[in-house]
Amino acid sequence: MTALRIGWIGCGTHASEMLLPQLVRHEVEVRALCDTARDRLDLAGRRHGVAPECRLGDWRQLLARDDIDAVGMAVGPALHHEIGLAAIARGLPVFIEKPPAPTAEKARELAAASQKRGVPVVVGFMKRYSTANRIAANVLKDPQFGPRASFLGEYMTAPTYFAKDVDYTGFYLHHCVHYFDLVPHLMGEVASVSARRHEIEPGKLLLHVDFRFSSGGIGTLVVGTHQSRGTPMEWWQVMGDHRRVEVRNVHEVRYYRHPPFKVSDPAATLADGTDTLVWEPNLTAAANEDHKGYHALLADFVRAARGEKIEVPDAAAGARAMALLEQALASAS
Repeated sequence: MTALRIGWIGCGTHASEMLLPQLVRHEVEVRALCDTARDRLDLAGRRHGVAPECRLGDWRQLLARDDIDAVGMAVGPALHHEIGLAAIARGLPVFIEKPPAPTAEKARELAAASQKRGVPVVVGFMKRYSTANRIAANVLKDPQFGPRASFLGEYMTAPTYFAKDVDYTGFYLHHCVHYFDLVPHLMGEVASVSARRHEIEPGKLLLHVDFRFSSGGIGTLVVGTHQSRGTPMEWWQVMGDHRRVEVRNVHEVRYYRHPPFKVSDPAATLADGTDTLVWEPNLTAAANEDHKGYHALLADFVRAARGEKIEVPDAAAGARAMALLEQALASAS
């Protein structure tokens, strides 16, 4: 199999430390890089063997090349939208880090262009691909689990993370948007969404988001900017009838069923099919393990770029997440 030739736009910390290292573990060749900061561009170029003449300061130069098969980018929502449309117009499959656009309306433009041209767009919703989340999602899809009655979750961060965003735009677009994709991925179509807002002090915001699903299920998501990033801040649970699945700190899965009481049973043991199952990764294993989900997400991007018809978080999913986020924020305000 020949390597997929990639043109990558945006060489900031997230791209350089999270995305590109996982992308190049696949059968790809980074042919060209683009960034407006020369130092970042040259560092990424040296790391990935990109010749100096292929390190570009203008994304238009990159898209004009005839030696790339697909484009990846992590440059911020406004440029995601602008460059994404230009790449689709050229027929180049696109990986776009979330959020795919600054607004739901512009995200819908991307989705419409992708569908019209038949060009795949993969959005960076890696929460779907976290090993623990994938395990838990597959448990929920098993007919034995039954109807999903409720979702409960929290996804917090710290005020220092968004200190310069006094209107919380960065918090909404770069943090909260993840769960406006993950929740419908786990629970199905959202019928309505609303939110309540509490600002402890400037920079410290709390949102309680209420979901109602077309299935009849309900859900609550807690997001905020007033917890320490030095502690676990992510947890979710889906409950069914006498069953529930929990994911803690993005790496531990607990599946509770309906075991009998054991205190009066002298022969009590752990029984398959009723007692709780727990899964955790072996974090002492090889360093190339990626339980956060970037490696698996980018694997699907490579497959989609090669023409495989697979389920991915596409431009339409990005538009849906943005629309739900905007509905919640409008309600909270």
